[in-house]
Amino acid sequence: MPMQILVVEDSPVYRQLLSSHLQEWGFPFTIAKDGSEAWTLLQRPDCPKLVLLDWVLPDIDGIELCRRIRLTGSRDSYSYIILLTGKDGKKDMLEAMQAGADDYLLKPFDQLELKARLLVGKRIVGLHEELVSAESNIRRMNFVEVGTVKGTVLVTVGTGETWVAKAAAR
Repeated sequence: MPMQILVVEDSPVYRQLLSSHLQEWGFPFTIAKDGSEAWTLLQRPDCPKLVLLDWVLPDIDGIELCRRIRLTGSRDSYSYIILLTGKDGKKDMLEAMQAGADDYLLKPFDQLELKARLLVGKRIVGLHEELVSAESNIRRMNFVEVGTVKGTVLVTVGTGETWVAKAAAR
C-alpha cells in the first residue's frame, strides 16, 4: 500500500502546486488547511506518517505541530516531517530541527528536490516500520513461560524449546 502524505498548507496556491506534484508522482495525500485540522488528523491511529508542513499556519503553527507530534509519538509509530517555509535563516532551520522536523525545504522549492526528500522520508518511515516489526518478532521468540508439574520445572521459550529441571527441595 502506498504511503499516505499529509499536506498542511494554508496557501491555496501552494496547496494546488503540491497536489499537482503529488498526483503526478503517484503519492496518495490528504490536505489540511490549518494547524488545528492537521492536529485532528494526526490524532487518528491511521494518520499519514509522512507530513509536509508549512511553518506559518492559522491556529497552530508548524513548529508547534512538530513539537506536539514528537511529544505524543510512540515507539511503534514514526512521523517523518518536512517543514516547508519561506524562512531562510540558519536560526530558523535550527529552531525547526529542535522542534522535531526531519527536513527543511525553502519556498519556492524545486520539484525534484521535494520528490527526493519525500522518497527519503518514505524510506525512513518504512525502515522504522520494519524495525518495529522485527523487534516485536524478537520479543515473541524470546518469550519465556515457566511452569511446575509435579515438582518438575518446565521452561518453554518462544522458539518452542522446552527445558526440564527438578525443583529444588526445601
